[in-house]
Amino acid sequence: MTTYNGQVPGPTIRATEGDRIRVHFTNKGNRPHTIHFHGYHPEEMDGSMPHQYVFPGDTFVYEFDAAPFGIHLYHCHSTPLTQHIHKGLYGAFIIDPKEGRREAQEFVMMMNGFDTNFDEDNEVYAVNTIAFYYKENPIIVKRGVPARIYLINILEFDETNSFHVHANFFNEYRTGTSLTPDTFTDTVIFGQAERSILEIEFQFPGVYMFHAHKTEFAELGWMGLFSVVD
Repeated sequence: MTTYNGQVPGPTIRATEGDRIRVHFTNKGNRPHTIHFHGYHPEEMDGSMPHQYVFPGDTFVYEFDAAPFGIHLYHCHSTPLTQHIHKGLYGAFIIDPKEGRREAQEFVMMMNGFDTNFDEDNEVYAVNTIAFYYKENPIIVKRGVPARIYLINILEFDETNSFHVHANFFNEYRTGTSLTPDTFTDTVIFGQAERSILEIEFQFPGVYMFHAHKTEFAELGWMGLFSVVD
């Protein structure tokens, strides 16, 4: 694994639209790396071109104003890009609107997977890295109180990923860049780097499954549970 700050996904970076973002990035690895942020920023902050690579032992400061509001991501953009993303160099980047959002229980979920035998095919699928973690540790939410999920697909080697919740529907805000929902559904399908904010209000107490709506992914780790309580 290759990580930002020793964890996969990397730390969630959160700001309000218009805030000044300043990230001090030191490369302690043995290959050139960068941080590429989705969102607005000057060209010199893009972290994508060879002249923007941060070499082992070097430090670079990324600095820009947070915009637009929404759910974004950051990841390494040096080559070989596939390896760097697959091995864990990514994280969530949330920019809140200046007027805020309604109060809710909030969760960040990055849908990822891992090629454990290096054949460019994933053997493990998950949200937030650990297969079946939320099956063994259900997410506790309150009935009738909005649950807000910041959902990002960072899966490598597979063209699409998905999220489905049982016995409930949710409002989907595509990329989170509008305060008006785009759809009301129970399933979303994403390509890599696609993301949305999902808002669910569970109507009944109980235990409800959520998972990728692709059997292979669910059986190999991408499945969890919501425990809804009064």
